[in-house]
Amino acid sequence: MQMHFEASSTVTLLFDFWSVHGPGGMVLSVLVVLLLTVLYEFLKVWKNVLVKRSEIHSFSPELEHPESSSSLANSPSQVSLAPTENTTAPVLGTSTANSWLLHGVRTGLHIVQVVLGYMLMLCVMSYNVWIFLGVIVGSLLGYFIAFPVSGYAM
Repeated sequence: MQMHFEASSTVTLLFDFWSVHGPGGMVLSVLVVLLLTVLYEFLKVWKNVLVKRSEIHSFSPELEHPESSSSLANSPSQVSLAPTENTTAPVLGTSTANSWLLHGVRTGLHIVQVVLGYMLMLCVMSYNVWIFLGVIVGSLLGYFIAFPVSGYAM
């Protein structure tokens, strides 16, 4: 196997059945790799959004009880001086079940992200310029589209 980039239209990607032998197959393969990379970027952003949302819900009781929050109660001086009182007791086990479910979802996303990342790395290691450019452009497009969708963009 060559250890330098080349711009041919013949390459085998990941599996024996994904063997490309022409410009049409190369264009299709680059599009598939580009879409896989966009999916990879969406998974990264989605996993980060889930982590941020779980941190917000676990550390801010006013999100769980919106009737107790006001604009004055959210100011830093009032938050530090105001006594904290919990008027409703959480149901025992509900929070634990939700946290385990959320942890399971994040673990599943992580595994899919790792597998997809390694597959994309192996595609780049085919040392084909077109596949490499497909991964780069897919990463650029995926991040450009996924980050504003996440709701954390300015």
